[in-house]
Amino acid sequence: MCDHGDACSSFAPGHALHLIQARLASATPSDWADAIVAEADTRSGFVIVRTLTGEEIALWNGTGAAQAATPGTPVALHERYHVLAVGAQRFNVLRG
Repeated sequence: MCDHGDACSSFAPGHALHLIQARLASATPSDWADAIVAEADTRSGFVIVRTLTGEEIALWNGTGAAQAATPGTPVALHERYHVLAVGAQRFNVLRG
């Protein structure tokens, strides 16, 4: 459904964020890594982030992360639970 502009009903990586996934990420604050958005493509849903160590990570999300995470935006990535934090918003991401 999410590829047609409707609400996403899948909790697979890159789709809707599950409440348990969000809670697990919140409960493990030491696993968050700060990063800056290098690129964001709203058509494809890909966001490229650069960590503070210089690593570039490609992420995909079908629920709007690329719209929220414009280039230059500071973000946090929780790789263990696949969550991208953009301000107060949280997205389930697939590492690409």
